[in-house]
Amino acid sequence: MSALTKATVLVLNRNWQAIHVRTPQEAFCMMATQVATGLEIEGEGHIRPVTWTEWITLPIRDQDEAVHTVRGQIRVPTVIVAVNYAKVPKKRPKLSARAIRERDGNRCQYTGRVLRPEEGNLDHVIPRSRGGQDTWENLVWSAREVNQRKADRLPREVGLKLLSVPRAPKELPVSLLIRNPAGIGDWKLFLA
Repeated sequence: MSALTKATVLVLNRNWQAIHVRTPQEAFCMMATQVATGLEIEGEGHIRPVTWTEWITLPIRDQDEAVHTVRGQIRVPTVIVAVNYAKVPKKRPKLSARAIRERDGNRCQYTGRVLRPEEGNLDHVIPRSRGGQDTWENLVWSAREVNQRKADRLPREVGLKLLSVPRAPKELPVSLLIRNPAGIGDWKLFLA
């Protein structure tokens, strides 16, 4: 994968709140069309917005990623600011076994027992064989042995009762969902 197509640029809104992650290619387009400015960051004490015209003349430092162009090398920004965008979009966490486990507090929703991750699995309250869907409202975290006993039956058919009605989690500001798997140091200044 090319360095231009990896999502390695953090996008901030005009209030400097994290709102997205983009590729360098997308960041360059945003900067060149004056939708965003790059941030020149040299530690917490030196953060300076830089226009595209100035950005393409910045020197490449040892820690910087750079791309080669016909004009020479251009530093890849790590953080840009969308100059006319103030919102912080909201988003619901992606539906996954981990998200269900976290929503349910690692607790079997039938017995109330707190489980280690390997002790539980997903249970379809209404089994798939009976038309149950993969939705927040139909999935719960269950002890493996309880789930096996329940099999493809409804909870009431095997004497089980849910501790609470499963619901979709509230939407969260996307800034809480942005991760930094590459460990980009400059991002740590803007992510919680």
